[in-house]
Amino acid sequence: MTFHEQPQETASAFSNRLKAIRTQRGLSQGDLAARAGITRQAISAIESNLYLPTTAVALKLASVLACHVEDLFSLVPTEDIVEGTLIGHLPSTETNSHPVRVKVSSVGKRTIVRPVTDLGEQLSFAVTADGYVTDTNRTPSGSTVHVTLSRDRDAIEQEISVAGCDPAIFLVGEHLRRHKDRTTVVGWTMGSMAALQSLQRGEVHVAGMHLFDPVTSESNLPFLKRSLKGSGYEVVTFATWEEGLLVRRGNPLSIRTATDLVEPMVTLVNREEGSGARLLLDQRLRASGVEPAHVRGYDRIVSSHVEVARAIAGRQAEVGIAIRSAAQQFNLDFVPLQTARYDLVVPKSYLKSHPTLTHLFETLASRPFRKEIEALGGYDTSETGKVRAWHA
Repeated sequence: MTFHEQPQETASAFSNRLKAIRTQRGLSQGDLAARAGITRQAISAIESNLYLPTTAVALKLASVLACHVEDLFSLVPTEDIVEGTLIGHLPSTETNSHPVRVKVSSVGKRTIVRPVTDLGEQLSFAVTADGYVTDTNRTPSGSTVHVTLSRDRDAIEQEISVAGCDPAIFLVGEHLRRHKDRTTVVGWTMGSMAALQSLQRGEVHVAGMHLFDPVTSESNLPFLKRSLKGSGYEVVTFATWEEGLLVRRGNPLSIRTATDLVEPMVTLVNREEGSGARLLLDQRLRASGVEPAHVRGYDRIVSSHVEVARAIAGRQAEVGIAIRSAAQQFNLDFVPLQTARYDLVVPKSYLKSHPTLTHLFETLASRPFRKEIEALGGYDTSETGKVRAWHA
């Protein structure tokens, strides 16, 4: 009988289940040694990880135990560590002694790392991490961080990062995995202009926008013409949705127009500058001759349609601007103000280089997905998947 002798650290790189399977079969070390034609001392040394068996010995052992060689010996997964650019902020080690859960995405030639907590208080418990950062002390946004991956690199390469404010974007990922592959779609909530700027900085693959221009009666394209240079982007419609005032059930304060926002009993919850909801509010206030300073709560900012709805349902405000589906989710009344298009902006280069990004837009236009978001309420999918012609 021959051994292939290896240092202890090499042997420890293998998972060794020989003893467990031998005892399951009711065999002693001597019994197994006799049947495999090797010595009992050899069996003891292999089980103690002192030696790695040769291929011939491993095959004999598997034959006697009626199993595969892989059942007896396999490689122990080693830590896979990647280096990426941090977007957002990590807690300092003074207040956090645990590894920080992060999402990792490959955007163009960059590796982008974001804390899972940036997804919000609910999603941070529902979305799995791609890895962990342990060195979190005084790490500002834009720094290089090292991530110990908890998913394989192929899965991370397929991850699609979307900036915008439509909460339905996660549903695209569910439909995508159901019919195409294991791609994860992660939506980072932010206003339209912030999403576009994040795309321009190379932090996400796709930016979602719903900015309505009352002069041209066109959504998004007038703003893109002013913001983007060159023709290296595709603009694809996600859906058309209704935007309006969210109020409590029964609309007890009879809030219907911008002029009603200055009533003394009315408190607004607002969205950040650069968001579609904020743009709509400012347009309506200006048209009504209402100064923002006269609206109670104008400076109280939340970062999503869902947060607007939650604040009103929780009686922290009486009114805010958001989409109809958010009102329905929180059993609120909805006063429609306008219909706007929510478009997705994507660099053409990403469509060519990313392994599954084109699948996202195929899924977007599929009948099952369109039926699902229509059921959310307030969505019109008649133009979903349509590519918009535009020139910078």
